[in-house]
Amino acid sequence: MNDIKNAPDGSFFLLHACAHNPTGVDPTEEQWREISHLFKVKKHFPFFDMAYQGFASGDPERDAKAIRIFLEDGHQIGCAQSYAKNMGLYGQRVGCLSILCEDEMQAVAVKSQLQQIARPMYSNPPVHGALVVSIILSDPELKSLWLKEVKGMADRIIGMRTALKENLEKLGSPLSWEHITNQIGMFCYSGMTPEQVDRLTNEFHIYMTRNGRISMAGVTTGNVEYLANAIHEVTKSK
Repeated sequence: MNDIKNAPDGSFFLLHACAHNPTGVDPTEEQWREISHLFKVKKHFPFFDMAYQGFASGDPERDAKAIRIFLEDGHQIGCAQSYAKNMGLYGQRVGCLSILCEDEMQAVAVKSQLQQIARPMYSNPPVHGALVVSIILSDPELKSLWLKEVKGMADRIIGMRTALKENLEKLGSPLSWEHITNQIGMFCYSGMTPEQVDRLTNEFHIYMTRNGRISMAGVTTGNVEYLANAIHEVTKSK
């Protein structure tokens, strides 16, 4: 909040709408409302990165709550959505950029600027992934099936968080691992040091970023015990 207060009026802020990467810690609804209010006071522009919609709570509607709060408060916003993860279209790199404008004239101006940016980057993106998303969201039966599958994926990740924490506790770890289950989404900010992560890589062939971020989507019933044993080994003398 201090950063929001101290930034020059009219600053541009990039916000994660849900399932924050890498921390796995999201503001509460009340905190989002406080953030939105302060943005209004400071006339900041909020731009939302929503790459993991549905992977926080298991409900895409619920995971869009932060954006709805800002819209209710009358903000003009930008939002970059990705369907790479929640629709299993990672290879298609499909997403959606939305900019809320004051009127048609502003919308035309914004669109022309976006087209100028896109032209040298990719000009005309492949349409296959976008058509897949469009078909799913336009068909009630397919959309219902997709929502169930998103919930299943989110629940599996939540289950792996619980399993990892419980395995570490069974091993007698002297550390608290409550943060594993307190966090949400695809990633877990483990708190391990770069040196401990290096040991995981060199001694156990477990790979993650050196800031200790674990991809919980890669944790399964078949490897969670091995992961817990390795983490315990490199952290027990901390």
